[in-house]
Amino acid sequence: MEIPNFSKGENGLLPAIIQDETTGKVLMLGYMNEAALKQTYEIDKVTFFSRSKNRLWTKGESSGNYLHVRNIAFDCDQDAILIKAKPEGPTCHTGADTCWNEKNESIGFIAQLERVIESRKNGGDEKSYVKSLFDKGINKIAQKVGEEAIEVVIEAKDNDYDLFLNESADLLFHYLILLQAKGFKLQDVVKILESRHR
Repeated sequence: MEIPNFSKGENGLLPAIIQDETTGKVLMLGYMNEAALKQTYEIDKVTFFSRSKNRLWTKGESSGNYLHVRNIAFDCDQDAILIKAKPEGPTCHTGADTCWNEKNESIGFIAQLERVIESRKNGGDEKSYVKSLFDKGINKIAQKVGEEAIEVVIEAKDNDYDLFLNESADLLFHYLILLQAKGFKLQDVVKILESRHR
């Protein structure tokens, strides 16, 4: 268990930035002493030292909105903590997603999904649907994107929103596979959109 230099902080407290592991959104800022960090490691839930309560406080202990720890890192000076976590419900006591009243939208999940696609493409599981598509080659992958696009168009003409959204998800999933087959990620497409926006 790595420990930063708590002696650098006022009263042995260091700032702890909590970031959503999937979206990258900063959820909140709290303070930790060594005991809070040790408890965070032990229970895999973010625990702070509450200055107002003058005790250790596990985020979510009364609301149930825990922050489940995924990764802990320290800055180059060993006097600030970055915790990547998976939030269970809203983070802020006001009910907002973040303590800055921002939406914590899961577009960052796309990057996680791209990593899953890549691992399955390179994995040895012959039962993997993703691997089977890559094994069949670019023509089959492109064909699947075309099929899913047609299904989205068909569902767009009706009023079954569940079917429309599910077909849209299928299209996006297969498009991510096609991008990887061509050696790209969605971020490469986003960069082009950003350049056009300017």
